[in-house]
Amino acid sequence: MPTTSVREGELLWTPSAEQVESANLTKFTRWLARQRGKQFSNYSELWHWSITDLEGFWQAIWDYFGVQSSTIYTRVLASRTMPGAEWFSGAHLNYAQHVLRRELPGTNALLFLNETTPLRGVLWETFASQVRILATRLREMGACPGDRVVGFMPNIPETMVAMLATTAIGAIWASCSPDFGSRGVIDRIQQLSPKVFFCVDGYRYGGKAFSRKREAGEIVAALTDLERVVYLPYLDSEDREPPCEGALFWNDLLQHAPGSREDFEFEQVPFGHPLWVLFSSGTTGLPKAIVHSHGGILLEQMKLQHFHLDYRPGERAFFYTTSGWMMWNFLVSMPLVGVCPVLYDGHPAYPEPDALWKVAQDSKANFFGASPAYVDVMSRAGIVPRERFDLSHLRVIMPAGSPVSPECTAWFYRNVKQDLLVATGSGGTDCCTGFVGGVPTQPVYAGEMQGPSLGVAARAFNEKGESLIDEVGELVLTEPMPSMPIYFWNDKDGSRYRESYFHEYPGIWRHGDFFRINRRGGCFVLGRSDATLNRLGVRIGTAEIYRALANLPEAEDALVVNLDLPGARFFMPLFVKLRDGIVLDAELENKICAHLRREYTPRHVPDRVIQVPDIPMTITRKKMEVPVRKILMGVPAEKAANRHAMANPESLDFFVNYAKTQTDYKGQS
Repeated sequence: MPTTSVREGELLWTPSAEQVESANLTKFTRWLARQRGKQFSNYSELWHWSITDLEGFWQAIWDYFGVQSSTIYTRVLASRTMPGAEWFSGAHLNYAQHVLRRELPGTNALLFLNETTPLRGVLWETFASQVRILATRLREMGACPGDRVVGFMPNIPETMVAMLATTAIGAIWASCSPDFGSRGVIDRIQQLSPKVFFCVDGYRYGGKAFSRKREAGEIVAALTDLERVVYLPYLDSEDREPPCEGALFWNDLLQHAPGSREDFEFEQVPFGHPLWVLFSSGTTGLPKAIVHSHGGILLEQMKLQHFHLDYRPGERAFFYTTSGWMMWNFLVSMPLVGVCPVLYDGHPAYPEPDALWKVAQDSKANFFGASPAYVDVMSRAGIVPRERFDLSHLRVIMPAGSPVSPECTAWFYRNVKQDLLVATGSGGTDCCTGFVGGVPTQPVYAGEMQGPSLGVAARAFNEKGESLIDEVGELVLTEPMPSMPIYFWNDKDGSRYRESYFHEYPGIWRHGDFFRINRRGGCFVLGRSDATLNRLGVRIGTAEIYRALANLPEAEDALVVNLDLPGARFFMPLFVKLRDGIVLDAELENKICAHLRREYTPRHVPDRVIQVPDIPMTITRKKMEVPVRKILMGVPAEKAANRHAMANPESLDFFVNYAKTQTDYKGQS
């Protein structure tokens, strides 16, 4: 990212006294003083209380947000043991009910646009009526609490309606965006044996129409327990030829009297009842089907959005996502705190590279979510959003999706707005939230996440399970959270769940990220720890390599791995995708190595730089470092990686051939 140099930890923004005073976090702290007799002089004290008095903190969250339960819970936390913590025993509630309790006739429940349709609002009375109608029709189809309902639909209002209707009746929702191939969708949702399948005819992306009828038909054919298919002609609203026989048309299904708000009954389910299933990226084997609960997601999303992103009722928020990424679940949970989500279906840089900033302007968004990769595109193109758009409404930006460099943080202040909370966050699909992120009452420092989130006992551990300060370790959670998965689907004995999170440190959640926390509580997530580069006993996060290369104009993308070889040897190749027309030669390789040495240390210099046509990515655009490392160490490609879970499966071919033919490290002694 070519920009003026900025130091890690450089102060970029300090909230004014007025901003601190008006922050939701400040109001909550004062409420705790009045209602609970708890006095906290700063965020650090509040956070420490939130992870030590778990029952007191989460009961306060329940009471502060007025959670509605049809029964009285007997205890907040029956056991702190992980896995297996049991929250709010005896409570019965419903996630969708809490979304729709914000219904305010005459105001927009959401805003929506795509590449061909301008921004439009969907009124609450229309939106809520559709949810109630569809929920009633699902019940008529025989869908019951615990049944699975899945979607093959884009980020559009109908998908949000389908999710809320499903969860309103206690059924379990899961979705894949239609840019997934049929095999990738089948690998995911076939595990769930769904009863109902929602699908579209296709989608538009980058000015082109992509039909998905064939793929929808293939998916339906693979779902042997499927009873109903609901078809939405999205590309062509006049289309009357569904992808399979017997499919019900979306509009026909909704042609019913809405029924009154008072007469509709939300299914009251236990706090830990399954809400939805999210899927891991599936880099090896079948993607893990991660099951979240009604109560856990309800509490966590209200806490995250209200306190750490400082959302205010009536505001509008926009995060570019697809329905196959956990950020979609974050986006559609915004009405829980009275915020209007902005849904966009399309290419982030169509028809112009700054298309998303136009969405932010036109929607008068108060919040904007962006990935560091998108910021890199903006920076390289020389785009300065504040010079092109009216962003006066914007208060908060959240960079998320990959490690955020100091340059990325500073870019927002230089190019978007100087008075802005850049609430960098990091978390995961696993808990459907951020573990570390924004603290609106504290300053923003370059490259730092402001602190661990309330109720999240995030620590950096070394191999011995000792907590570290100002040193890189494993990101762990030493206390349970309500939004931790209740289980993995089809993991009857819980062995895969335990192996995924609790194998390394029994009783403590190991997330799989490199993590550092400094003495003031600033947090740094440095890339996946299972893709760690270990050079002579010194661990290096891959994010540092990628950050340095982002400043080189010749490099478009890169992937680095470290191979542990016999005799305590290692080999660290750096694979680079160069910009069109550029060929790697000795001069450029020397430039790359010198740059890495200068930016970091000699340990960051690869043993060899290799040009590749493309960098392997999952469908959610994560670099596949671990599968590449396995292939280079001799693991067959079909065992190392699931091509159906990839955005660009052909990119693996280079690495397979390289592993067969190279002489860089095989046969050395």
